[in-house]
Amino acid sequence: MALHFERGEFEARKAQVLEEMAARKLDALLMFAPESHYWLTGYDTFGYCFFQCLVLKRDGDVTLLTRSADLRQARHTSLIESIVLWTDQLNASPAAQLRELLDELDLLGCRIGIEYDTHGLTAANGRAVDDTLKSFGTIEDASNLVPRLRSVKSPAELDYVRRAAALADDALDAALAGIGAGADEGEILAAMQGTVFRGGGDYPANPFIIGSGRDALLCRTKTGRRRLDPQDQITLEFAGTYRLYHVALMRTVIVGEPSPRHRELHAACVEALAACEAVMRPGHTFGEVYAAHAEAMDSHGLARHRLNACGYSLGARYAPSWMDWPMFYRENPAEIVPNMVLFAHMILMDSDTETAMCLGRTYLTTEGDPESLSRHGLDLLTR
Repeated sequence: MALHFERGEFEARKAQVLEEMAARKLDALLMFAPESHYWLTGYDTFGYCFFQCLVLKRDGDVTLLTRSADLRQARHTSLIESIVLWTDQLNASPAAQLRELLDELDLLGCRIGIEYDTHGLTAANGRAVDDTLKSFGTIEDASNLVPRLRSVKSPAELDYVRRAAALADDALDAALAGIGAGADEGEILAAMQGTVFRGGGDYPANPFIIGSGRDALLCRTKTGRRRLDPQDQITLEFAGTYRLYHVALMRTVIVGEPSPRHRELHAACVEALAACEAVMRPGHTFGEVYAAHAEAMDSHGLARHRLNACGYSLGARYAPSWMDWPMFYRENPAEIVPNMVLFAHMILMDSDTETAMCLGRTYLTTEGDPESLSRHGLDLLTR
């Protein structure tokens, strides 16, 4: 088996889930999130683009419903022993086969939690599940059960997180070595991603974000590459990824001489990030971290240039996004506890002057001050 954790680690995770299920009086949990599958059993596949469900009963029994293409994948990468296949054919109904499976597992009339809030369950499949199970038992949304547990990392997970952090730093070094007048964005990307792969890392859960010139004001990836001018700006948001665990960094690098506006925005980002660090500790909430960011930015008159969120949790994630629960946004009551891996990004996009400035890094929360997971400082980067 291609397991990346000891069996005892998986057993401890299952015990946590079963304890939470008992507290919610759930007889079974239907997991559609690939992150839940990986965290609980080691199952590693992008087969979640089709219908697949991991069923966990209150007695600890685990059964996977998936397609034939993922049968060997499940056997090779996970601890799952009971695997049931739904059949690819015209008018196939995996939701109906799921109901049959639940009936065979003696769950008729039981209380069943479902992971709805995941890219692993499309709206169409979710509707089919609801229609099929509406008279089967008592159904409730349990989307937040496993993510809350995954948000706090074990020592074994943190080993992978630190490796991912080192890869992120190495990728930034590779980018900086290639950035300069005339440099091609594609070559910069190739150097960054190649560095992660050569270091034993993985594909990230979403593409690296790169944009120069006017595109430096974008915080999403897009198709099309350009060469850098002698006076330019380039924004990079990327992650080192190891065993699917992500550690992200975000920087705007100036080619040539930084403008006064670049320096002004960078100073505001440094101040805002320090304000976030001051409250990124137990006893505070994710909403309070966001408020610290907003207050610092707004004190510089930058309210209309900032975003309405300033970061999120990171962990083992699958496409289409490495963003995990919870997020830094206004009044989010989620509490900060030790051993969370949190990415804080200070993003300023001044469309009036077409000036970009972004500064972000990932932290490990502790009993006190958060620990930066990057070896890079926060100075304005120029080339």
